[in-house]
Amino acid sequence: MIDVDTNGSIRTITLDRPEARNALTVDGLTALETAVDDTDEPVIYLRGRGPAFCAGADLNAVAALEGDRNRAAEFARLGQRVARTIEDTSAIVVAGIDGPARGGGLELALACDVRIGTPDSTYGEPGVSFGLFGAWGGTVRLPRVMGEGDALEFALTGRSIDAEEALRMGVISRIEDDPQSVAEEIAANATDTLPVLKRRLRDDSERATQERREAAAFADLVAAHADDIDAVLD
Repeated sequence: MIDVDTNGSIRTITLDRPEARNALTVDGLTALETAVDDTDEPVIYLRGRGPAFCAGADLNAVAALEGDRNRAAEFARLGQRVARTIEDTSAIVVAGIDGPARGGGLELALACDVRIGTPDSTYGEPGVSFGLFGAWGGTVRLPRVMGEGDALEFALTGRSIDAEEALRMGVISRIEDDPQSVAEEIAANATDTLPVLKRRLRDDSERATQERREAAAFADLVAAHADDIDAVLD
């Protein structure tokens, strides 16, 4: 279900179940969590195999939870934990979205640091049409990414949006024919600076604390990269 490949500074994690549009079961989620958690590479590129990025939770697995509230809640918590693992890893996680990203697939993409869509990518939270909603952190991240108004309209209608509208809403930051090129662009930079920037940009402490941490991190990097700075000046 999950394929892992490493090339230099980039670990590529592929959701590898194209016959099911890369829908995720408990085993798939667990394997994805392990693939992210075990990485030593500074950049992770997350993609789907075949014509879809990810259809979200496998509905057969969801149907098997009927009548068992505890197992249903456990399944939701597992998806939430995987999304947090993606969000909290020190690596920069780039989602390369080609084709549909639906439900939990979109939620996992929202947990990534950078989301790049191809012109053929589409996005949706269709669960509301059959009595569900995205419970892998989507109700937390959607308004943070889109803004509350767009998030409410998007989730309550269950409609799909194309790459251009996703770009306008902030769901993706670029439209590229080859999203992996953005992962390569990031990996070409000073790799020890990447996790520092991620921590600083994600810091939601009050401003004085953020600024103190920012200054300390800057001082550490100046010391670590003295020779690089001198080389630029030369």
